[in-house]
Amino acid sequence: MSEKIVTRFAPSPTGFLHIGGARTALFNWLYARHIGGTMLLRIEDTDRERSTEAATAAILDGLSWLGLTWEGEPVSQMQGAQRHREVAEELVRLGKAYYCYATPAELEEMREKARAEGRPPRYDGRWRNRPASDAPAGVAGAIRIKAPTEGETVVHDLVQGEVRFPNKDLDDFIILRSDGSPTYMHAVVVDDHDMGVTHIIRGDDHLTNAARQTIIYHAMGWTVPKMAHIPLIHGADGAKLSKRHGALGVEAYRAMGYLPEALLNYLVRLGWSHGDDEVMSIAQMIEWFDIKDVNKGAARFDFAKLEALNGVHMRNMDPDALTDIFLKTLPWLPDGEEIAACFDETARERLQKAMPGLKERAKTLVELAANTYYLTASRPLQLDEKAATILDTDAKALLKQVLLHFQQLDEWTAQTTEAVMREFAENMGLKLGKLAQPLRAALTGRGTSPGVFDVLDVLGREESLGRIQDQID
Repeated sequence: MSEKIVTRFAPSPTGFLHIGGARTALFNWLYARHIGGTMLLRIEDTDRERSTEAATAAILDGLSWLGLTWEGEPVSQMQGAQRHREVAEELVRLGKAYYCYATPAELEEMREKARAEGRPPRYDGRWRNRPASDAPAGVAGAIRIKAPTEGETVVHDLVQGEVRFPNKDLDDFIILRSDGSPTYMHAVVVDDHDMGVTHIIRGDDHLTNAARQTIIYHAMGWTVPKMAHIPLIHGADGAKLSKRHGALGVEAYRAMGYLPEALLNYLVRLGWSHGDDEVMSIAQMIEWFDIKDVNKGAARFDFAKLEALNGVHMRNMDPDALTDIFLKTLPWLPDGEEIAACFDETARERLQKAMPGLKERAKTLVELAANTYYLTASRPLQLDEKAATILDTDAKALLKQVLLHFQQLDEWTAQTTEAVMREFAENMGLKLGKLAQPLRAALTGRGTSPGVFDVLDVLGREESLGRIQDQID
C-alpha cells in the first residue's frame, strides 16, 4: 500500500498572508489534491514577541477566501514546546547533542575571530566533548546538535535537484535555548515528524535550513520527508518582491476586486506551467499540477497580467455566480459598504439582468462596482463631468424627440427600443452614436456604460422614460 501524501503550510503569524505565502500554500494544496493526499496547517508562533492573534486570524481568513482548505484544526507550534524539549533531551541521552555553556561574551569572541580570519562566524565546538561534570553550577545550558564534521549533507530536492552542503559549514547549531525554548530549526523537524508530513514544499530561502534539519532527522533516526524548495517571486523589474511590486496581504487583493480563482490561476503560473495554457480552472490546476514541474528560476509578479487574467475569468464566469460573488465582496471594496446599502431588491434584480453586459466591460470587481451606479441611483441622477458635457442643448432637443417615440412603444425590450432608435436616426440623417451618447448619459449619469439598449431593457419602461424626462426638464 502506498503512503498517504501529507503536505503542510506553516506560516508565521507576524503579519498578513502575503502573496508569496499564498503561492506556497497553493502549491502545497494543489500537490496534495493532485496526488489524493491532504494538506495540514501549522501556525509557527514560537516568536512570541512578533506573533499576534490578529495576524493568525488574517492568515486563516486569507486562506479561506482563496478556498485553500486544510484538514483538521490548525496546529500551534507553541503548544508543542514540551514535546520539542523532550526530543532535544532525548538527543542528549543518545549522545547526538550536548549542553553548551558558552557565554554571550565567548560567542562574540568566536565571531570576531572568524571575521578577522575571513571565515564565516561558526561556533567552535568547545563544549562538544566536555564531561557533564564541567558544567558551571546554577547555569542552564543550551542544547546543541552534534553536526557531522566531515563529508557532506545532501538534500534530495524535487525542484532544485541534489543539493550538497559541506558539513564543515554546518556548525553545532542550537536546538534548545538555555531558557528551555526550542529554536525554529528544531521545532519544525519535530512537528513535521509528529504530524506525519511526507512532503515539505516551501520557498528556496529555506534550502540551507533543509541541510540543518536533515541532520536532526538523521540524529533521531527519522525518515526525512521529501523536500521541494520553490523559487521566490520577484517584481516585474527583477528585484526582490516588495510592497511596490505587489508583496501585499491577500486581503489587499480582495479589496482591489480580484476573484479568488483568478488570483490562484495567476499565482500557479508563477514558476509553474502546463504547456501554453494561461487560463485554467481550479479543477484543471489540480489535474495538471506536479511539484516536479516547478521551475528553478525566480518568477516575476506583474499586476497588468493579473488584471488581464482577472478580466478573462470575469467574462468566463456564469453571470448569476458573478452577481453572487460581487455582492458578497462589496463590503471589502473601496466605498463598498455605501454601494452595498444601495442594493435593495429592485437594484439586485437589475444587477442580475445587467450582469452579462457589465462583466464584458470590467477587469476587476472595483471597475464593476463603478459601472453599477445607474442600477442603484435615485432620480434625478448625479451626472459625471463627461455626461454633463454630452447633455448640451442640442442633445436635450434630440432626447425630447426620442422620448416621444419611446412613449409610443407597446413592448419594451432591447430589440424594440433599438428598432425605434435606428428608424429615428435614419429619418433624421444621423449616425446611431449621435443619439446613443446623450441617451446613455441621461440613463446612467455616466459617459460610458454597457450597451444603451441593454440599459433600457434593465431599467424598464417607467424608470427609463422618467430618467430621460428628468434631463429634458
